[in-house]
Amino acid sequence: MRLTSLDVFRGITIAGMILVNMAGVADDVYPPLAHADWHGCTPTDLVFPFFLFIVGVAMTFSLSKYTAENKPTAAVYWRIVRRAAVLFALGLLLNGFWNKGVWTFDFSSIRIMGVLQRISLTYLLASLAVLNLPRKGKWILASVLLIGYWLTMMYVTVPEYGAGALTREGNFGAYIDRLIVPQAHLYAGDGFKNMGDPEGLFSTIPAVVSVLAGYFTGQWIRKQPVQTRTSVGLALFGIGCLIIGWAWGWVFPINKKLWTSSYVIFTSGWALLLLAACYELIEVRLIKRWSKPFEIMGLNAIALFVASVLLIKILAKTKIGTGETAPSTYNWIYQNIFASWAGTFNGSLLFALVTVLLWWAVAVLMYRQRWFLKV
Repeated sequence: MRLTSLDVFRGITIAGMILVNMAGVADDVYPPLAHADWHGCTPTDLVFPFFLFIVGVAMTFSLSKYTAENKPTAAVYWRIVRRAAVLFALGLLLNGFWNKGVWTFDFSSIRIMGVLQRISLTYLLASLAVLNLPRKGKWILASVLLIGYWLTMMYVTVPEYGAGALTREGNFGAYIDRLIVPQAHLYAGDGFKNMGDPEGLFSTIPAVVSVLAGYFTGQWIRKQPVQTRTSVGLALFGIGCLIIGWAWGWVFPINKKLWTSSYVIFTSGWALLLLAACYELIEVRLIKRWSKPFEIMGLNAIALFVASVLLIKILAKTKIGTGETAPSTYNWIYQNIFASWAGTFNGSLLFALVTVLLWWAVAVLMYRQRWFLKV
């Protein structure tokens, strides 16, 4: 069984990733395309957890044949480890690309963690849980990870900062990251100053549950008829998660950069609602024409993401002209082609949309040539 609606959901998510990444380079980011500065959740903050949720749903189908009677072999585990390692390596490539030169990697200061690294680790850990724990055990694990992370972050004392300090450098996750990862290899931007990491090791623990939430959803879908009541069920679960996540946020704030437990539940709620809409339109009502562009992008999601980030880095690092004041290629295009007539914020949005269309055209070319790059 293959869910076309899942490919479409993945395509919408990768289009969103490209959109917010491109807009984020501009000095004047279109407001809805900016991340919450700290606590809170904007539409942009939904994109990354959506991708982890999709990984979990897809896992339902790829690992469904392995049961207590048909246990996975060593080759199966090797494929999982290999896939996770390739994703992690691609993340390091993106972090190190054009650090001090076109292909010069400064291994003394390269950031270890990142988006693909988190996808890698959560995929690996969730796969191991799915293959080795019974159904009830998976639910218990998800609950323990979320509640344990909450209690640890709020009540374990961090030297020099105390307990419950949910700041960039004072939270318990940042403290653990500094103990494990040399400070030179932590995130330097967004006020972290090598004191923590928004995709750090410790905050990857609750991110595993974002994948498991997708897995639980996929398991439920596989047992349901292709009818509107299935879409309604997904929507009701989604609304329930939104309420629980919002309520939990009063005591453990919704925060993407800390990947708080409330954030996991809240964003899973939105993922369920979007999946419900895609499922109803595509699987139940067979209204598919609108979805084909996203389906095409979803079939090469990782390849498009990696290539788009490399392009952004090239545009941001190269310059038009010479001298210290020469603008980057990105800023020159942004200011002269988009912001000059669309305005600052609208120019940021328009530039990002044009970039998404560019990568959609690339995806179409790959689709027509039957090039599907899988990790």
